[in-house]
Amino acid sequence: MKLLEEEGVPFERVDYFVDPLDEVTLRDVLAKADLSARDVLRTRDPAYRDLGLDDETVDDAWVVAAMVEHPGLLQRPIIVKGDRAVLGRPIENVRALFRET
Repeated sequence: MKLLEEEGVPFERVDYFVDPLDEVTLRDVLAKADLSARDVLRTRDPAYRDLGLDDETVDDAWVVAAMVEHPGLLQRPIIVKGDRAVLGRPIENVRALFRET
């Protein structure tokens, strides 16, 4: 977020702890980022183990549903620009997104 502010890039911040992402929106963001649900899963969140997400056989549908119910499982920030999205870490992902035309 700080990079976007420094670069003067207008953006809308969504706090998905306050306004949770629904399954359709989350799947859309993942598609824009060309990432699977596991790619954005925070394995250090207590819910990760509590929900059995450490089991690699758990399918993406269950992982997405878990992230909708437990937003802390979703890595952040995710930056969306039009039909593309990137994880905000490392910061170079964000720079590359905004260098694209």
